[in-house]
Amino acid sequence: MRRRPGIAGLQTAAATRDQFRLVGENVAKVRTDVMKEQLATFRSQLEEFARKHKSDIRKNPIFRQQFHEMCAKVGVDPLASNKGVWAELLGIGDFYYELGVQIVDICIATRSHNGGLIDLLDLRKLLALKRKATVESLSEDDCLRAISKLKVLGSGFEVISVGRRKLVRSVPTELNKDHSGILGLAQAEGYVTVEQVEKEFSWSTGRAVDALETLLKEGLAMIDDGHRDGKRRYWFPCVTISSDTIVGEAK
Repeated sequence: MRRRPGIAGLQTAAATRDQFRLVGENVAKVRTDVMKEQLATFRSQLEEFARKHKSDIRKNPIFRQQFHEMCAKVGVDPLASNKGVWAELLGIGDFYYELGVQIVDICIATRSHNGGLIDLLDLRKLLALKRKATVESLSEDDCLRAISKLKVLGSGFEVISVGRRKLVRSVPTELNKDHSGILGLAQAEGYVTVEQVEKEFSWSTGRAVDALETLLKEGLAMIDDGHRDGKRRYWFPCVTISSDTIVGEAK
């Protein structure tokens, strides 16, 4: 007959478990302390790097993007606050704050033309003109970072992808997959018809008309009924009007 473990045996087993638990906690603490020390070292080195390459970070958009990527890897967001070491080192918060204000100005100035949707490339061109700089000096990444900070305004600023293009939305309009699909289709000729939408997406007439009329109501589309075939064209300025057309009002 197998004997059950006595009280002494149970106590020994419990003590052993406690020892293993304490050892495990100590190992975890040591690892955490080592990681904190390493992160502190990385951040210190990052600050030194920023001091050394301050001019390149401010002037070179590619270098600036790579710097942001390095910051992200060690949990540093130079744009989180306009105060503190990063603002003192680089003034980088001021750069994106100014860029954000200019983006808002341009989006408002061009809203009557595009209904609140502007191609990101066109936005960069207008920003370059406003800042008396080259388009190359303002990267897509710069614009995306500035726009991400505008979300706190709660006024609908965001970037949406339509096909291979990126559009900046500055109006609080909820665009669903149907609307995005139509905008993508319109990139070919600048307009679509109900029949084209039905054929492309295998939709019913009701679904196509509903989506198109919503876009029309939101100011993103214009209608053209002056064609011999009698088919209504829905034109989308946000994918047809270039920055050259609206530059005068955006200055």
